[in-house]
Amino acid sequence: MKLNFEHRAAAHCETGVVSNLLNFYGHQLSEPLVFGTGAGLYFVNMPFVSFKGNMMKFSFRTLPGNVFKQAMKNLKIKVKMKKRFFNEEKAMKAVDALLEQGIPTGNVVGLYFLPYTPLRIHFNAHHLCVIGKEGNEYTVSDPTVPTLQKLTSQNLKRVRFSQGMLKPRGKMYWIKEKPEELPIEAAIIKGIKTTCRKMLGTMLLPLGVRGIVLLSKQIRKLEKKYGEQDALLFLATLLQAMEEFGTGGAGFRFLYSAFLLEAAGMIHKPKLKEFAAEMNNIGDQWRYFALECGRKFKSRSKESYNELTDRLLDISNKEKAFFAALKKEIGNY
Repeated sequence: MKLNFEHRAAAHCETGVVSNLLNFYGHQLSEPLVFGTGAGLYFVNMPFVSFKGNMMKFSFRTLPGNVFKQAMKNLKIKVKMKKRFFNEEKAMKAVDALLEQGIPTGNVVGLYFLPYTPLRIHFNAHHLCVIGKEGNEYTVSDPTVPTLQKLTSQNLKRVRFSQGMLKPRGKMYWIKEKPEELPIEAAIIKGIKTTCRKMLGTMLLPLGVRGIVLLSKQIRKLEKKYGEQDALLFLATLLQAMEEFGTGGAGFRFLYSAFLLEAAGMIHKPKLKEFAAEMNNIGDQWRYFALECGRKFKSRSKESYNELTDRLLDISNKEKAFFAALKKEIGNY
């Protein structure tokens, strides 16, 4: 059995899965629209987490699963999430039961043991969609690869119950009822307001723009605090989060820029096109900052930690001004 599910590649796993699920039910929302209505843009810097061998110290988006939950809430779509299974066989039977009803299911899996990807990263928050089964073999739609893939039952079970940090334990989600009309304009407004609120943050929590400022302060003191070797290791961990892990710092800014550009016409707010262009420029700055971090790590740059700090502070100031202005622009809706 295989569902009539259109597989479309995407920049990011979760937003791609959600966009494809909505397309299955007759609503063609692009990946940027899913990301924006799901208020996915964010910045998290966890100072209490070690930077050694832990890419989860930094995040340029909300927690995995939050884009799906927030987008579905704003679009008023009824969904179901099974957060954890303690029995692997029950978890597999749950997927089979939904497939028999013609329901595709999003699954959270470990990336390391997926046989079709060359990436060998212990990341347990990757998303894919199970859309069919024949005998002992499942058909899955993973938007980070160009074509549909096959996984044996043992393969799928293994990645659904991958071990390590953020163990998925069979986590799955699906749309309960076929949505009719979607309040897309209201969802766009809510998504923008939520993103602005999170990025501007509060005085007490170093998240959003304040988290970027905290990171800049850490970079200024890196060599003095950790020594040359560990300072470079810190930069390497940050670089992985920015450019290799998921869509990264610049990539998520480009995705949000595309969302604002698309939203401008949908809510009849042409001013958002200017915000889209500015966010694209900020994304370019993130990419250049990542490039300089990479050069520093490989001893190909004479740029000091103070100069890297100044670059990041400039980014934080621009993001603060950006989200304050966007909040004001959208505040009358």
